Amino acid sequence: MKVNQIYVNLPVKDVQKTKEFWTRVGFSINEQFSDEKTACVALNDTIYVMFLQEDYFRSFTNKPVAKENTSQVLVAVGLNSREEVDKVVNTAVENGAWQHEEPQDYGWMYQNSFWDPDGHGWNITFADLSKMPTA
Repeated sequence: MKVNQIYVNLPVKDVQKTKEFWTRVGFSINEQFSDEKTACVALNDTIYVMFLQEDYFRSFTNKPVAKENTSQVLVAVGLNSREEVDKVVNTAVENGAWQHEEPQDYGWMYQNSFWDPDGHGWNITFADLSKMPTA
């Protein structure tokens, strides 16, 4: 079995601000799956993040939404180059996100990260698997 799409669901306080943030970072909004309660951000043709207004998000679970000062989730996404990684993180920080940690360079893998305006963690990576250590 293989998954053909993924939809990550995350709670947000303000859907419109979320749409504006992710558009500025460089991603598109799938309007077909978006409305006043939901912003569907397309990371590519098969991976989407559904940012749901907190009250609407609560209708999908009987568990409480994590508080702002706690970690809810860390999402890791891979890009095609170190330059793309830094461009996404720098653009995110310029538009209301904050740096999570300093970039990490492992030679074969490069990672930079940020917390988005709603406190969700994003690890943005580039990996050249041909250079990955075997031992």
